[in-house]
Amino acid sequence: MSEFAYAGSELHIFEHARRWKAYFTAVLAPWLRGEILEVGAGIGANAQFLEAHGERWVCLEPDRELLEELARRLPAHERRELILGTLEQVGVARRFDAIVYVDVLEHIEDDAGELRGAAAHLKAGGRLIVLAPAHGWLYSAFDRRIGHHRRYTKATLRAIAPDGLREEALRYLDSAGLLASAANRLLLRREMPTRRQIEAWDRWLVPISRRLDRVFGYCLGKSVVAVWSKPV
Repeated sequence: MSEFAYAGSELHIFEHARRWKAYFTAVLAPWLRGEILEVGAGIGANAQFLEAHGERWVCLEPDRELLEELARRLPAHERRELILGTLEQVGVARRFDAIVYVDVLEHIEDDAGELRGAAAHLKAGGRLIVLAPAHGWLYSAFDRRIGHHRRYTKATLRAIAPDGLREEALRYLDSAGLLASAANRLLLRREMPTRRQIEAWDRWLVPISRRLDRVFGYCLGKSVVAVWSKPV
């Protein structure tokens, strides 16, 4: 495997969005069970929240430096495994109860091919879970800087769903944050938010979204969630 270096620089800023991570963890929790593979685990900021819902959490990360930092934060043990690489480095016969992409799929050029590969590693009844930034019209200088190829809608995610999987959920999250993202796209045009901005969004807007998202029926938001299952 050739060395891979992640182009983004936002991971250490967004790790402070703890209310947001708690929110999407609560949304994803019903589908997290058994042995779970997190693709693009980064520095482990999401695993800290998500892994409590599985029996075993496997962190897959292609950037050696990020994985080394993850290992310092979350050392491997009997319920946690760390793997350097991509799906190609996961054993061809290995299967998981869930495979999770949290703000990762948009960084992968061949997103449809990536999901097909992930589906091949699901056990019968296993779930493929994606959380990604929503709406192409929100694509900004920030997206370009951190290597996003695209943002998604429910329709574009549905279009790349692997054959043979059943759609279980497809919804938007963070309706209040949608306004903040629109303001950055149309007015501020910042390439990188500050920690203060992230903390303000996390403290004030995320709690509002947790209430409004239900009111709006999860039809608005700056992020989109998709869950597919493999037939038993």
